[in-house]
Parts: sequence; C-alpha cells; structure tokens
Amino acid sequence: MKGTLTKAKGFMRRFFIYSAIFFYVVSLRAQNVGSIKGDPDFFPVSVWMQSHTNAQAYKDIGINMFIGIWGGLDREKLDAFKDANMLVICDQNEFGLKNLDEPAIYAWMHDDEPDNAQWNSTTNQYDPCVDPAEIIRDYRQIKKNDPSRPVYLNLGQGVAWPNWIGRGECFGDNDSYKISKNGYLKGCDIASFDIYPVNNYDDETSGNLWYVAKGIENLLKWSDYSKPVWCWIETTKINDQSPRKPTPSEVRSQVWMALIHGASGYGYFCHSFTTDPPFDDAAVLRDPEMVSAIREINMQVASLARILNSPSTEGFASVVSADKSVPVAVMTKNDGDADYIFSVAMRPGATEATFIVADGKNVEVLGENRTIRIENGKFTDSLADYGVNLYRITR
Repeated sequence: MKGTLTKAKGFMRRFFIYSAIFFYVVSLRAQNVGSIKGDPDFFPVSVWMQSHTNAQAYKDIGINMFIGIWGGLDREKLDAFKDANMLVICDQNEFGLKNLDEPAIYAWMHDDEPDNAQWNSTTNQYDPCVDPAEIIRDYRQIKKNDPSRPVYLNLGQGVAWPNWIGRGECFGDNDSYKISKNGYLKGCDIASFDIYPVNNYDDETSGNLWYVAKGIENLLKWSDYSKPVWCWIETTKINDQSPRKPTPSEVRSQVWMALIHGASGYGYFCHSFTTDPPFDDAAVLRDPEMVSAIREINMQVASLARILNSPSTEGFASVVSADKSVPVAVMTKNDGDADYIFSVAMRPGATEATFIVADGKNVEVLGENRTIRIENGKFTDSLADYGVNLYRITR
C-alpha cells in the first residue's frame, strides 16, 4: 500500500509538472474594463506624446486616443483632436478645468513614471522615486476637481522587471506598487506601464517579448484585479544603444500578449532619439511597413472590440504545445453565436499547438482566410516565432 501511494504521489507530481510546462492557460479575474465610457464597441488604442498636427494621420491607422500633450491642452490642440475624432488624456490644467463639458477629454493623468528615480536638473543627479503617498494625494485632488473622469497613471519597466536599475533607491520594491500597501496603484483609475524588450540591451530582458505579458499580470495582481490595465508597445529604434527596431510581427505579438494576459487598452511609443537619423517624435509615421502593420493590427482589434470587452470564459479550451520550451497562452471568449480562442506563443521558436475544446465543429482562423476541422474535441495548428493565432469556433 505504501509503495502504491508513493507511486501515485510520484505520478501526480509528474502530472502537475507536465501541466505546468505544456499547459499555459490564462484565466483572468479582471474583465470588461476596457471601455471606461461604457461603449462595448470602443477599445482604447493610443499614442504617447504626439503633436496634435498629426492627429488625423494617426486616426487613419486606427488610433483613437492621444496620451500626454506637449505644453498642455489648449483650444488649438483640442480643436485639432476634435476634428480628427480623437480622445485625449492629459494633465489637468486650467484650460481643461474650464472645459469639463468637452467629451474629447477622456481622462486626466499623473506625471510619467513616478516609480523611477527622478532626474533633478538643479543638482544634476537622480532623486529617489516619487513617494506613492504623493501620487495618492494628487489623485484625490484631481478627482475632487473633476469627479466625472478617470485618472491615468503610467509606470516604468520596473513593473515587469524588478531588477530595473532605473528605479534607483526604489530598486526591487514591489510593495510600492500594490494597492494593499498603499502603493502607486491606489492613486489611479487606469494603470499602465512600458517596457521595450527589442530595444532593451540588458542580458535579462533584451529580445524577451514576454516581459510585456509579465508586466500586465503584475499590474492586475498588484491592483487586486480592480481596474483597467494598459501598456505601451515599441515601434521604432528608440536610441543609439538599441540593438534594432522591432519587426511588424514582433509588434503584433506584443500587442496580443498584452491583450491575452488581460490588457484592456494599449498604445504605441512612436519616438526615436537616435542621432542618425536625428530625433523624431513621430518616427513611426516615416516607416511605411510599420504604419501598414499598425493599421492592420488596430483594425483587427477594433473589429473584435465587443468580444475583447466581454468577460473571458473559463473551462472552454486548453492548449498543449508540442515544443515544451515554447508555451502557448490562450484567452477564450463567447458572444452567444461562437466561441473565440486568442493564442500567442510565449517564446521564440516554432511549435505545433493542440487545442482541446469543450464544444464546436469548425474553426475559422481570423484574418487568414482558412479553416480547421475539430476532430474528437481538438484541433492542431502551427505557431511561428512568438506567433499569434486567433480562432472563431462554431458548432
């Protein structure tokens, strides 16, 4: 009997190890938070600190929001955004407070990345990160001035990468983020972060796209799954130290990694601070291949907005990756007429993924003009490097 129990325990231990390696199923507690304004067909897709003169150019590629306004919001900029049917998130300045009836003002924002060490131009040294108590205090004042709008907070790459040296004295202090510890996330209604793994040149994160998903997971967990979580996606070679710019497929992978792991909005970082070519705050607009890719990504997301804004389902599907070194993450949805599986390979390298589903007969691969037949409750498909496959399943 003792030997039988030992064998049984060994089997169960191997089973759970096997499951941890081969099954990478994302189950999210924070759902239906993408549309702050209550429109299920709206999904936030933004750009960071861009000129109002490019509002229509960004609108044409599926952007619906500007976050951060150089010099603050004023009448000229607001009119340009309204002409392009563009929403804005900006500092709560005097002009904004005098125009609270303007629906184009989507939300107010804190200063960027308070969790990083703060440059002091007087001493030419870095001060510590901003005390979370200051963010919470500022949040309360912003809400007092305008209770009708959410407050947005963007954090740095320490959200995904605890070893980020740019946090200075706050290095490794994850408690400073947590709502339960009166951290930064207590001082906002929409939480966001940025990490640019293709541009990073450290040994830990460089080229490792999954840090985008890791940051989303951390923000959801640290906010007690209580608020929308967004992120920023790299699109350019950001500076001279960057190894290279991301490819269009890497941009798509990062977007869908974020969405599948619970992001309810995302945006693009479009700047380049290189010396050759010189600084360009809208460098992405000078890259026709990337512009085309971003338009395609955004159009597909917009077409799925109602699905993405709906609660995820549990228990409908699981996935087994043929290559255990390439786990596949999935998110499942249902719109009454069909089930959806959104999947992404979480490591480089091609793999065959077998999807085990609770129901359904036919699989439409969205955006690829092909179908797959479900046999014996499962179907198999190929995923390339960090590949993204989106499925609609009918009975």
